[in-house]
Amino acid sequence: MADTWSTLRDPVVIAAFEGWNDAADAASEVVNHLTDTYPTDLIWELDSEDYYDFQTTRPKVEMVNGRSTLRWPTIRMSVVHMPHRDLVAISGPEPNLRWRSFGRILVSTFRACNPTMVIILGAMLTDSPHSRPLPVNASSSDNRIIAGLGIEPSQYEGPTGIVSALADECRKQRLECVSLWASVPHYVSGSPNPKATLALLGRVEDLLDEAIDLGDLPELTRAWQRGVDELADEDPDVAEYIQGLEEQQDAEQLPGSTGDALAADFQRYLRHRRTR
Repeated sequence: MADTWSTLRDPVVIAAFEGWNDAADAASEVVNHLTDTYPTDLIWELDSEDYYDFQTTRPKVEMVNGRSTLRWPTIRMSVVHMPHRDLVAISGPEPNLRWRSFGRILVSTFRACNPTMVIILGAMLTDSPHSRPLPVNASSSDNRIIAGLGIEPSQYEGPTGIVSALADECRKQRLECVSLWASVPHYVSGSPNPKATLALLGRVEDLLDEAIDLGDLPELTRAWQRGVDELADEDPDVAEYIQGLEEQQDAEQLPGSTGDALAADFQRYLRHRRTR
């Protein structure tokens, strides 16, 4: 692995975990999109015996080339080769056991590649309306990063998952870390939610300052929103509820944060123009 680390270009770690932290699979789909879009090398898999309760996170039987194969839950580490930098991508189910030792091992591995930043992704169910831009909240030990993203810092208090545990370990080991959480409308919580995935990808792009190939995600987002609109139109009570969420969000929108968000959107637009 040391040889792999020595060849990385301006590396950034990006991680997402399936399960409690990942409403509608919106966060893990960001990592899946990156590994599917760019050349990717799988370099490491965690020994799952130490970190999973297999009665809770069960192995799966899959058919591969016509043969039944058992797939055990595991954390995968891959290198994603973007045009101008490399990403160290972490993906897999949230561990069930030994979170503190898991965090120490994983963050020590991060340190070995000397990343400029660690980005950890999550998604949570909220009362955000599907018809408005889905908010992304951020937390970081460096408030300048949050300010530069043009988004509100997270004010969440309560039960947490491996995303927060890993971010805390990064802080202890003095790695610059940003956690990004997409808001998923609770009344359409099923997977996939391409709009929430796209919202997270946009913020990842802001942090990387590099255009990301979005593939068919914009079109999938438009189709998803049309589908939810059609379902809401069929039920007056649901339509009224969504209208109330829209009015509440519009009333609570802060003018300053709106300006920052527009500036971030414009910078993203310019990055994509430069890649055409």
